[in-house]
Formats: sequence, structure tokens, C-alpha cells
Amino acid sequence: MKFWQALVWTEPEQLVPLAQFAEELGFHGVFNADHAVFPEDVKSPYPYAENGVAPMTADAPYPDCWVSIAFMAAATRRLHFTTSIYVLPLRNPFEVAKAAGSLDIFSGGRFALGVGAGWMQDEYDIYDVPFRRRGERMDEMIDVMHKLWQGGMVDHDGPLFPFPRLCIEPAPGHNVPLYVGGANEAALRRAAVRGDGWIGAGNHPDEVPALMARLRALREAAGRAAEPFETIVGLTTPLDVATLQRLEEAGMTSAVNLPFSFALGKHSTLDAKKRFMEDFERRIMRPLRG
Repeated sequence: MKFWQALVWTEPEQLVPLAQFAEELGFHGVFNADHAVFPEDVKSPYPYAENGVAPMTADAPYPDCWVSIAFMAAATRRLHFTTSIYVLPLRNPFEVAKAAGSLDIFSGGRFALGVGAGWMQDEYDIYDVPFRRRGERMDEMIDVMHKLWQGGMVDHDGPLFPFPRLCIEPAPGHNVPLYVGGANEAALRRAAVRGDGWIGAGNHPDEVPALMARLRALREAAGRAAEPFETIVGLTTPLDVATLQRLEEAGMTSAVNLPFSFALGKHSTLDAKKRFMEDFERRIMRPLRG
């Protein structure tokens, strides 16, 4: 079992020291999150809450994913990074391929791009990107990025992003690992068929075995059962060793320590966050390591 620390909605000035501390404690990785803009009046219902109200607010910090991860990667040596999640279809595939490929190179392969279709139609409307075509856009963007990451001259004749022979330099020479977020069938299928992992949006432990079984079945149907596959699952109940052992047997590869704002309130000191991480390492990580 690997362990990730959620850094979403964390005060920006604390990100680098928290990443360094996570590495010191033995966390496998940390992740941040993405919203390009945040409207004052959000009309879209949040799909992961029964009341449709999102847990984040307009004043929640969303520093640029690329800049913040680059700073944290430069200050660490072993820690891994992902985005949970980056709203891929809002963006341009050339820019994302360039940024993610550069992070892969500069971090020494410690970055995985966590992507999702996104839930906030307001954001799509502001970007003038069709919300109902976001799945189609994401699939073709993945195809484009996979071509560009290999290096050399490539072209593409897809309906949304056709381009003549071109290249990005430097290119990593291999695909940057891609983790797909989302709980619906389309997201699970995309993760199994096109991704290298799946990121949950918060699940009750009782839901996890069925999700792992569905992902396994989809990967088997795609002929990918033997390939490595990460499953990063944040649980909506307090974590305990016995539950994580059971879920690991079901196929879950990574657990998540809560965002600090959930455990400590909207704002907390760096020392308070470190104590929270130390407690998690002592209660959960250390026993599972044996």
C-alpha cells in the first residue's frame, strides 16, 4: 500500500515544506488540484455530494499545478506528484503535453498526470469550450499527447485537433503516466483502457471492492490486465489498518490522508499540518509497513 498526502486547498507558502516533510515521513506522493477559474456564482451541481454543494469555495487556493509541482519537485528527491484532478478538456493538448513532459524530465519521472472531464459547466462556458463534448475532447487529447511525448516529428488527423508534422522539444521519449479521475462508467472505462491508474473522488470503503473489480474487468477486456495500474482512493470514513488491509487485497494500491482543511479547518499552521501527518504515519503507515 502506498500513501499520498492531499495538498488541495493548502496555503501556497506551505506547499514546499509540506512536500519535504512528506518525503521525510515516507509518503509515496502528494497531489494538488485544479480549477482554472472559479465563478462567483456556481450554477453546476457538484456530483460527489448528495446536496450538490461543492466542498470548495471561491477563495480556496488553486495555485497553478505546473508551477507548484515544479517547485515541490525541485525541493525533493524521491517524492512523487500527481494532479487530482487536472481538467484536461478545457486546455490545449500541445501546452499540456509540453508542461507534463517537462515535469517528467525535470523530476526524474516522479510526475503522473491526473486528469478528469470536470463537473463545473460554468468553467467550460467561460472558456467557450463545449461541456457536452468534454469526453470526446479528452480522448483525442490523450491520443495527441501520447504522440507528442514520444519525440520526433508526428502528425494527427483527428476531428478536433488535426495538425501537420511537428514536434515538441524536449520530449520525454515515453508516455507520462496518466491517472484518470471520475466515478461514472465512462471515467472507469477511460482509466482502464487509456490510463495507467484511477483516482477516486472519495469513496466509502464498502464501495471500493466493486470499483476495483469493475476496473479489473475492464482492463482484462482491453487486454491490459498484466500492465501496472495504480488506484488512488480517498476514503470517506476514518482510516484504520484492518480496513486498508482488506481493500489492498481487493486491489487498491494507494490510500490518501485527508486534505488539511477537512481535518484542521480552512486555515492551519504549518506545524499543525506536520503533526497531523506525523499522526497518520504513526497510526496507519508504520503498522502497514510491518
